[in-house]
Amino acid sequence: MEGKLNIIETIKEGVVIGTKNILSLLIVAVLYYLTCWVPYLNIGTTVGLYKFIIKLSRGEVADPLILFEKENFDNLGNLILFFGIYSMGLIVAFFMMIIPFFVMSIAWSFAIYFLIDRKMKPIEALELSFKVTDGEKWHILAVLVLLCIAMTIVSTVLGIIPVVGGALAGIASLFFFAIVLAVVSVLFKHFDSKAV
Repeated sequence: MEGKLNIIETIKEGVVIGTKNILSLLIVAVLYYLTCWVPYLNIGTTVGLYKFIIKLSRGEVADPLILFEKENFDNLGNLILFFGIYSMGLIVAFFMMIIPFFVMSIAWSFAIYFLIDRKMKPIEALELSFKVTDGEKWHILAVLVLLCIAMTIVSTVLGIIPVVGGALAGIASLFFFAIVLAVVSVLFKHFDSKAV
């Protein structure tokens, strides 16, 4: 992908990828929901989720069981360092009148993918993410806001249906999570191509 991120095309491509891979995306979503609260296991499943998105971004077939691969724990030291540095940076940015917090959250949003995919050091991954998102933070924010608006509308409409509305809204949120993973894979593909 050359040039700036196209907001609408990114969402469309994400929906197409999500539709093609809906079964594996739903399985990943369910497995992640079931395991994200289990101490220590959640580290591996979270890394597996990122690896799943990376594979999806390359058009590869991603096995949902990637969440449970032993290799997900191989880079644990760098992962813990990354989240420590990331969290401290965001806390400092938050106390600088909140807006820098949002800017840095978006600027560093792909660092974890670079850390896992390219086996980079935490600082290098943060710097690369900052560099490749330069000038495109508003585009990323627009994609995320549009997805949130769409989900809010769908959940609200389904939620007002008597008796079954809550269940339908819950099912819709599972599908929404799957589509968001696909859209994030498109975003990563764009920024990974800029990181050459």
